[in-house]
Amino acid sequence: MSLRINDTVPNFKADTDHGSIDFHEWLDGKWAIMFSHPKDFTPVCTTEFGAVAQLAAEWEKRDTKVIGVSVDGVEEHKAWKQDIETVCKAPAVFPIIADESLEVSKLFDMLPAEAYLPDGRTPADSATVRTVFIIGPDKQLKLSMTYPMSVGRNFAEVLRALDALQLTGAKGVATPVNWQAGEDVIVPPTVSDEDAKAKFGEFDAVLPYLRKVKV
Repeated sequence: MSLRINDTVPNFKADTDHGSIDFHEWLDGKWAIMFSHPKDFTPVCTTEFGAVAQLAAEWEKRDTKVIGVSVDGVEEHKAWKQDIETVCKAPAVFPIIADESLEVSKLFDMLPAEAYLPDGRTPADSATVRTVFIIGPDKQLKLSMTYPMSVGRNFAEVLRALDALQLTGAKGVATPVNWQAGEDVIVPPTVSDEDAKAKFGEFDAVLPYLRKVKV
């Protein structure tokens, strides 16, 4: 299936290193980040899982759940977490989905329907399973980012994007290029000047269609 922004993410049941889950139940009306990996015990992915572990307090501050996906089994996930914790010096307390059947990878459009895992496979056999999905409390996909095998993900950017999504969803604004939490935001063009003043107070009209305001 094709998965686009504002689509409701598909539900599924799966085993994780924390036990079995029903994904929609696991979401529990919260923001969530699902980040996927093509194989356990790979170098780039190990550093990425470590970064997620180190950001545990940041996810909690934003009331956001995190969950990994990797196309290996539960026991491999448990063993791999020992390596992850050794590298990052932090506990990896989030669950990892065991997607050995590739059900999740296909449901989330990371692999084609005919994909399979051959004997003696390498990470290249599931290389496109390197995507970050940010999911809103309404179970809708808010943002996705897909990376190649060679480029490590920037979880500071994932955190920045999450901040922007939470703010824009709550306040009805947009964020400009390179926005960081606390900086000015943009009044959407669909809001008139009169309504913008009533809602936000004074704003800076850089252009008639580019109005900046603090919230």
